[in-house]
Amino acid sequence: MSKDKKNEGKEILEELKELSEWQKRNQEYLKKKAEEEAALAEEKEKERQARMASKSEKSDATEDQESESDSKDSKSAKDDAEEKVEKSEDAKKEVSKEKSKSIENEEQDKKIEKKPVKEKPAKAKIPGLHILRALTILFPSLLLLVVSAYLLSPYATMKDIRVEGTVHTTADDIRQASGIQDSDYTINLLLDKAKYEEQIKSNYWVESAQLVYQFPTKFTIKVKEYDIVAYYVSGENHYPILSSGRLETSSVSLVSLPETYISVLFNDSEQIKAFVSELAQISPELKAAIQKVELAPSKVTSDLIRLTMNNSDEVLVPLSEMSKKLPYYSKIKPQLSEPSVIDMEAGIYSYTVADKLIMEAEEKAKKEAKEAEKKQEEERKRLEEEQKKQEEQSNRNQTTQRSSRR
Repeated sequence: MSKDKKNEGKEILEELKELSEWQKRNQEYLKKKAEEEAALAEEKEKERQARMASKSEKSDATEDQESESDSKDSKSAKDDAEEKVEKSEDAKKEVSKEKSKSIENEEQDKKIEKKPVKEKPAKAKIPGLHILRALTILFPSLLLLVVSAYLLSPYATMKDIRVEGTVHTTADDIRQASGIQDSDYTINLLLDKAKYEEQIKSNYWVESAQLVYQFPTKFTIKVKEYDIVAYYVSGENHYPILSSGRLETSSVSLVSLPETYISVLFNDSEQIKAFVSELAQISPELKAAIQKVELAPSKVTSDLIRLTMNNSDEVLVPLSEMSKKLPYYSKIKPQLSEPSVIDMEAGIYSYTVADKLIMEAEEKAKKEAKEAEKKQEEERKRLEEEQKKQEEQSNRNQTTQRSSRR
């Protein structure tokens, strides 16, 4: 039996050598399965014997027959299982030996094939100073490239310009005064904001201008205009006088006039600037009380002006001293019981309008008397001249007659 088993084992080994890898795995699987079946058979046998011991004794003849048959069957099953296990164990040993030999051969072949390899030297690290120098060149270059691409693109000149704060002017007038062109770069507007703001102020209505940028292309021009402090009145026409001292050349419609305003009856540019400058220094309450301003020069004061107030009072004050002397009117006004004239030319004194009318009538009478005297004197002189001419003419005639007689 042992020789037969060995022969079978050798045959199996030879077959295993000739078999492919997959077939070898399949053979191993079958062997494992046979071992598992033998183990299961042994367990079943043990269980059956345990069950048989627990049962009641039966007839001897039947039990003997059954036990003999069972023992024979179990013995045959055990023998078969043992043979299979021995075969599988022998096959495993042979296979393991063959594998170990093949592994040893492969390792020897690898050792022979391997050659000493020279180790590559480690790369030297780049110093941080060189990296920093490279970055100082690369970053500006990249920035220049981005800026150049932006300037060449149409986005560089895209602008959305809006105007806020205009009352007497229009948005088109402000844009025209700014000098901003469609072809101007957006970045130029950001860099030269002060320049464009000054150009906007070239419009005489604009007191201050601010150019505000909002990403990405929105620009807002915030404008503050000069106030209208008075109106120059010429007949039915009213021309605005700005707080800058400038006289507007175009008249406004009567509908657009405010309820109360200061009427100015002279249009000399220097006098208007002086009046606006002095007016800016007095209180708003006193300013609101003025109704009309006109020139009233005297022999002593050439820049004397007459202010007619809303309550019919009249104030005579030099234009150059208006901001200093006119505030005294607020103290004198409560003492006046009827419309009066407050003369501030030299000192400060007041008289009623009736007195003024009497004085004006007296002055008028004096002027008329003087004019009458002048006329009489002129008439007398004319008569004397005529008499002289007549006498001269008569003398000439006599001389001519005498000469003719001779």
